[in-house]
Amino acid sequence: MTQPRRVLVIGGGAAGNAVTVLLRRAGIQVDLVEARADWNATTGSGITVQGNALRVLRELGVGDQVLASGYAFDAVGITTVDGTVLHVQEDARTGGDDLPATVGMQRPRLQRILIDAVRASRADIRLGTTAEAIEQQGEQVLVRFSDGSERRYDLVIGADGISSRTRGQIGITDKPEPTGMAIWRAPAPRPASVVRTDLAYGGPAFIAGYCPTSATTIYAYVVEANRDRASIPPEHFADEMRRLAREYGGAWTEITPHLTDPAQVNYTWFDRLLVEGSWHRGRVVLVGDAAHACPPTIAQGAAMSLEDALVLAELLTTRQDWDERLLQDYYERRIPRVRAVVEASVQIGQWQLDGVRGDVPGLMYRTMIMLKEAP
Repeated sequence: MTQPRRVLVIGGGAAGNAVTVLLRRAGIQVDLVEARADWNATTGSGITVQGNALRVLRELGVGDQVLASGYAFDAVGITTVDGTVLHVQEDARTGGDDLPATVGMQRPRLQRILIDAVRASRADIRLGTTAEAIEQQGEQVLVRFSDGSERRYDLVIGADGISSRTRGQIGITDKPEPTGMAIWRAPAPRPASVVRTDLAYGGPAFIAGYCPTSATTIYAYVVEANRDRASIPPEHFADEMRRLAREYGGAWTEITPHLTDPAQVNYTWFDRLLVEGSWHRGRVVLVGDAAHACPPTIAQGAAMSLEDALVLAELLTTRQDWDERLLQDYYERRIPRVRAVVEASVQIGQWQLDGVRGDVPGLMYRTMIMLKEAP
């Protein structure tokens, strides 16, 4: 009798959770280890989930929960600094005509939905645990964990994010590079007038925007040139975001007064990462932000991670041989699409940094039309 294959997934974010559910559905044994004891279930303000991400979430069996938990819309507005709406652009339904173009939702809510799906899959889950050593042994990988245990696997999937330890452990030296921008994010109550994402370009920041995340909530964000993180004490985060936001009109006059709790405000630099050539070494392969990451200027980070999980799981569950060809085919199928998203996301920010009036709507439209095709 053939011994069932066993896979280790390192990291319980969107990509790691998704690939775990898909592999378990096919009967593959999966261990998932996540460094954080809370499984990131309380972190983050909001997330913009576009149609191609919704397509994957539906495949995972959680699409209806996501739609019920978020706020769906099909357009983006461009406003002046004072809040005057200049243009409303219909968004492409990248997941198909039967799905909304976009769902905004609270990031912790999406994570909890995915966590529940992983638990229901009966994967072996260990929280507060890291992979301390990874050793290739022919067609298996020996992994030693922070709790002192060790186990052999037929495949290891590194889904441990932009600062991935797995990436370095297998000898891939690529590291994220700052793009020159940073973002302030915070949750707030939803003004009645906010029914879609609206973006204001200019003013004291490059971009000021907001996205509805439920019937009663939004997340707001302000993008500026990055600053030395050490120069901004966390206890002043709310003051800094409020200082920038109060220069904007329209719905911002209702949003800004709620930006008072520094613990609810997140400050993050924009980074770029794109591993070229392959995303694997031996029987260890990267997915999601461990292999590629980009600024959220077209809101495709989570979607690209979920698509990685879908494509890798499809190959692993439809091919007999888990070999070099399979893992290279995964990379070659993903890289043109991911590269286009990373380059477009970085280019939009670079135009702003350079003070150049680039064709932002045109670039976004071309990228979204490309993403309508199945990954």
